[in-house]
Amino acid sequence: MSLFVSMRLLIVEDDDDIAVIIEAALQADGHSVDRASDGLDGLWMAREGDYGVILLDILMPGMNGYKVCETLREEGVTTPILMLTAKVGEYDETDGFDVGADDYLRKPFSPAVLCARVRALLRRAPAGGDPSDVLQRGGVVLEPRSRTCTFEGESIQLSARQGEVLETLMRAGDDPVSRLDLVRAVWGLDFDGDPNVADVYLHYLRSKLGKETVENIRGLGYRIRA
Repeated sequence: MSLFVSMRLLIVEDDDDIAVIIEAALQADGHSVDRASDGLDGLWMAREGDYGVILLDILMPGMNGYKVCETLREEGVTTPILMLTAKVGEYDETDGFDVGADDYLRKPFSPAVLCARVRALLRRAPAGGDPSDVLQRGGVVLEPRSRTCTFEGESIQLSARQGEVLETLMRAGDDPVSRLDLVRAVWGLDFDGDPNVADVYLHYLRSKLGKETVENIRGLGYRIRA
């Protein structure tokens, strides 16, 4: 069965030539696309529209992509965000993940890779599970559809990607999930990025829930402690 989902997407990119290329690639992949050319317009459209994925440039007039992403997450918008940038460097990626981005793609990039990343972000519900289920394990309670999470009664803010990682671990129960299996489940079999990206999200979850809750079972992987 195909995992492809056609969705309405938002591109926030101030370089018109790049935006046209991205729009054409996504439309050829079957999606409908809206565009904004600066951060403030993109923020307004992201608030008002029902989008499957937001593709967000970093260096833009009005408001940069980091601030747009951070503002959306603070307002409770959980739409997956793919950050696009010509900037390079480990700290730039870390900044993007810190403010709630779900994935990160450096320019120049292949349209095929871009579409593959978008398809991976659109896979919100893992096979074999009802995305409307409320999952509970130990002190962690997760509602997968809304990515609403509480830990020992306290509300925990999760990005869409962090929610997917946590959901994958919780559905596995007592069975540890290896980094490779986590990447396959959350990012998809066609993900061609660094598999160590899973470590970034595991770090965030452990910082929010505690190392005792997100257990590292040496040589086997990670699990949520019951």
